[in-house]
This record gives sequence, C-alpha cells and structure tokens, in this order.
Amino acid sequence: MNPASTVAVIDYGMGNLRSVSQAVQHAAQGLEGLNVVVTNDPDVVHAAERVVLPGQGAMRDCMRELREAHGGGLLEAVLNAAARKPLMGVCVGMQMLLDHSEEQDTPGLGLIPGRVIRFRLEGRTQPDGSRYKVPQMGWNRVHQPANQGDQPHPVWAGIPEDSYFYFVHSYHAVVDNLQHSAGETDYGTRFTCAVARDNIFATQFHPEKSAAHGLALYRNFLTWQP
Repeated sequence: MNPASTVAVIDYGMGNLRSVSQAVQHAAQGLEGLNVVVTNDPDVVHAAERVVLPGQGAMRDCMRELREAHGGGLLEAVLNAAARKPLMGVCVGMQMLLDHSEEQDTPGLGLIPGRVIRFRLEGRTQPDGSRYKVPQMGWNRVHQPANQGDQPHPVWAGIPEDSYFYFVHSYHAVVDNLQHSAGETDYGTRFTCAVARDNIFATQFHPEKSAAHGLALYRNFLTWQP
C-alpha cells in the first residue's frame, strides 16, 4: 500500500464507519491507486494523503474518545492532517471542528471559528401544520453559497444546487465568519450545514446516506486539490 495514495477514515469508536468507508470506497472506484483504509493508527493517519473524520452520538463522547485514543496520538495526527492535507468531517465530525458545542458544554477542536447549538423549535409548526421534531431526521435541500468566491466550493462540482441530502441531528453549526459556510439548509430556520476553510470541508448531513449526490460529494473530495 502506498501511503501517499491512502485515504484514512478515522476509527476512534464513535463513527458510522462501515457505511462511511463503504461509500468512500465506492466513490474511489476508477481513481487509480487510491486506497481507502479504516484506521486508529496515528502513523497511518500521518502518512495518508487525505483524511475523513466521521462522528456519531454525543459530541462530548466523540471528543473524549478522540483525545484518549493512543494516548492522544490519534488527536495529534488529526490536527496535523487538518493543518496540511484535505480533511473531510461528517456529522458530529463536522461539529467537532468548531470551537464549542452546547451539547453538554463541550469544547471542540477550534479549527473553524463558531459554535454548535441545539434547534430551538419548541411549539413551532411546519407549513403542513405538523410540529417540528428534534432530532431532525430526513431529506433537506442544500443551498451552495458562493461565500469563498464567485462559485460554490469546488467539492460541490457537478452537484446541482438545492440537491437533497439526508440529515439526522439535534444540533447545528453557527459559524462566526460566513465565508466558512459552504452549505445551508432550512429546518425552522436557515442554518449552516457544511463548513469549509482552506483544506478542510465538512458536512452535517450524511453523504453516505444521500444516494448518488452523496457519492459524488465523496468523489469530489477524493480528487480535490485545495
């Protein structure tokens, strides 16, 4: 295996690893020489060409498991990757990139300025008269803002504006700088559902559960040259 052509999917015990890794492997088909590995080995992460950081469950648990894995070595490898190579966060893996979450008052990695807050939709009704439910579970259209230039972020290449993606979450991101908002959707309010900064791209929704558009997003990440 050539480390320079490896995509490392981070295993710290809190991600939906099977579906994420299978989707990334499927997206990598036809990309010659690209190997997708699920790993908790800091050395593999350090050597990999690009990194995927999934996350599932409570953010406090995700942060604790990542900090404690390999005596902090896995966290160090992830931070090293975030500083120098393409990194994609998914679901809680996106929330972890921000400064802080309201969920159990949890500090994040501080890689993208902002915070994570709980939906405040109590007593509100949707256009069809039904109440908003938290967690949000289902398909939402995603708007691709051109906050970083004249065009949406390059990881959206070939994916139509307002395409549907699949969400399961109770908390959402609020970025300090709208230039870091790479995707937006509406559920009671408009909120940031994808963030980007330099070599980092991350989504609140699950590309691996979002059919063809989700696979296209992963494939774009695999060929993205920030």
